[in-house]
Amino acid sequence: MTIRKKYINKNCFKQKKNNSIYKIVRKNILNFTPYKSARSLYKNNTNNLISLNANESPITSIFSLNKRIFNKYPEPQSKELINLYSKYVNLNSKNILITRGADEGIDLIIRTFCNKKNDKILFCPPTYDMYRVTAEILDIKYITINSNSNWDLDLNKIKQNLHNIKIIFICNPNNPTGNYINQNNIIKLLELIKNKIIIVIDEAYIEFCIDQTLTNFINKYNNLIILRTLSKAFALAGLRCGFILANKYIIDILIKVIAPYPIPEPVIDIAIQALNLKNLIIMKNNVKTIINNKQWLIKHLKNCSCIKNIFNSSTNFILIKFHNSEIIFKKLIKKKIIVRNQNHEKKLNNCLRITIGTFIECKKLFFEIKKLSF
Repeated sequence: MTIRKKYINKNCFKQKKNNSIYKIVRKNILNFTPYKSARSLYKNNTNNLISLNANESPITSIFSLNKRIFNKYPEPQSKELINLYSKYVNLNSKNILITRGADEGIDLIIRTFCNKKNDKILFCPPTYDMYRVTAEILDIKYITINSNSNWDLDLNKIKQNLHNIKIIFICNPNNPTGNYINQNNIIKLLELIKNKIIIVIDEAYIEFCIDQTLTNFINKYNNLIILRTLSKAFALAGLRCGFILANKYIIDILIKVIAPYPIPEPVIDIAIQALNLKNLIIMKNNVKTIINNKQWLIKHLKNCSCIKNIFNSSTNFILIKFHNSEIIFKKLIKKKIIVRNQNHEKKLNNCLRITIGTFIECKKLFFEIKKLSF
């Protein structure tokens, strides 16, 4: 368990004292380590790259705009889109808020519930880094409780560290490990804290293991919030459309804080199309295709001697521990195959996270790794 506190690097200020801007900017931002998105890591020489580092869908969704006049502001929260999503998740429309991706949901929830003087958030590494990033941007302290050996919640340690905790973030299924969290452990945690702490379940990858969703608990636990997105299974990462699912009282509070016109009209237009019955069937079939590709890839990679372990995955990516991940990572780059290096994480040394691509991309990846196994 670690508690991160904000501090000022004095040498940083000495080096920059001649620049007046650094006297104006918030001090916690000067030494802040930003989130490194997949696109920011490889800006150059992107021609013919096989990008397996961003957990995007390899299957293209093709839509055309129905609306082509944009001189008026959009509806703050599109009733049509909310009604369609409410049918999809089997919740009342009053339980839904549309956001610019799940990332805006993370920011919105922390800004709404946390006071930087005393409040903290808690999350369980290795997990999605935007919980840390958003907390540091907003100058909110955070506590990390490492997940156990099965990548599940360490409930005993969490129980011991709930002082001043306002929000607990749980990525389920988890990124970058790929596993889903034991639902009984989440329920135990919800029962333990009752309405004292907000629990946010980030279900960005839930369509790949839909039976693990906690949406049916929304109306049972007033402190439960679920994040959803159209970026993964719906193959609409470029759309930046997400949803917050919660009880009506939380939604009403969040509406006070969210930007007045958060969702652009073209986004609403395409999201509505993606949620019609025909396209929902296509999405579910695409999920099956990706899962089949994943099973094929795992089956063949198991025979590669350079691999130490392939972790169980309930997502559209796999986490692999190699004997020497740096060699594999660099060799794959030379072959224009980009994966996500997790070697910087304490518990993920020699690990690479690999997005499941098309069948052709999976075959090429396998053949390149197989060459490195001799």
